[in-house]
Amino acid sequence: MSLGDTLLTADGRSQGGESVLGVAVTHTTTPRPRPTGTKLGFGRYLTDHVLVAEHDAATGWQPARIVPTGSTRAEIASGALQYGLSIFEGLKAFKTDRELRLFRPDAHAKRFAVSAKRLCMPEVPVETFINAVRALVRVDADWCPAQTGGGALYIRPTLYADESFLGVRPAQQHVFSVLLSPVDSYWDGEEHSLKLWAEREFTRAALGGVGSVKTGGNYASSLLAAKRAKERGFDQVLWLDAVKRDFLEEAGTMNVFVRIGDTVITPPLEGTILAGITRDSCLTLLREWGVPVEERPVSLTELGEAAKAGKAIEMWGTGTAAVISPIGEVAWENGSIKSTGFEVAPRLRKAIDGIHSGRDADTHGWIVSV
Repeated sequence: MSLGDTLLTADGRSQGGESVLGVAVTHTTTPRPRPTGTKLGFGRYLTDHVLVAEHDAATGWQPARIVPTGSTRAEIASGALQYGLSIFEGLKAFKTDRELRLFRPDAHAKRFAVSAKRLCMPEVPVETFINAVRALVRVDADWCPAQTGGGALYIRPTLYADESFLGVRPAQQHVFSVLLSPVDSYWDGEEHSLKLWAEREFTRAALGGVGSVKTGGNYASSLLAAKRAKERGFDQVLWLDAVKRDFLEEAGTMNVFVRIGDTVITPPLEGTILAGITRDSCLTLLREWGVPVEERPVSLTELGEAAKAGKAIEMWGTGTAAVISPIGEVAWENGSIKSTGFEVAPRLRKAIDGIHSGRDADTHGWIVSV
């Protein structure tokens, strides 16, 4: 039985209650308080419902169901808590005058499957992943804020080991879940220009590790470096390679781009950085616009030499949460590099926002209607 299958009656409803896109729904009897004020922040609020589905190695996926938020359990001895056997994704639903729209859910589903395979977890089929997201967003659609100020419904699919055991091995039982959170701009202000600290002591990932996997351990290990950067007055960390501590990897939790002169450069996908969906979207747009693009290693040394030669430098980060974030400065113990102006990043932000909102045509098939 696939995750999306449920037992349906003749009128299309699940036995015992409502069904949305084939997923049984138990509505909450105690709705959660709605956010008040003008700022939602990011991830501070959860909607009324979550989607859950269990997987057992012997029997496969059980039917998905949508239940009130807070009604699920967590096993203390689970592989997720004891050994970090968990992965997640992050995508958004956007409200237009006509519909709710998902941006590239198929790409997120495929990346979710890659993460699952790396941690010996069961893969969620792409269509099942998309169906689960659509069903939950339909149930809690009225939580989605307007796009003004970066408003969206943030979607967090998660897969975690739920088997209770103490022993280092692949788990036999897992739970797939989806959470929703109404959000606005990730940073304070749409035009926030970031100051990053180039981290030379700690590293985010090394070749052969799980740097390309969206798993919680990657984020947990980044917290101390980020805390220290903020204590120095910086917004986040610029991660460097694990060998020479010179080549750019990621900007906090974002992929990083730099423009030197007329050429845009972003680090290649070689196993240490996440294959960002927004990153890929930007590369597609840039190439369509005829902007010279290179996916190759780029170092602080190269940026410093370009700055000394008087070349234009523009830096920005990309990700689902922040979309496009201009980087004004990267600094370290004995130096810094500053962007000389922003030309490409604002154009990319406008183009992607235009697709999110329906203002511009989706010529790539990136939008899926809820």
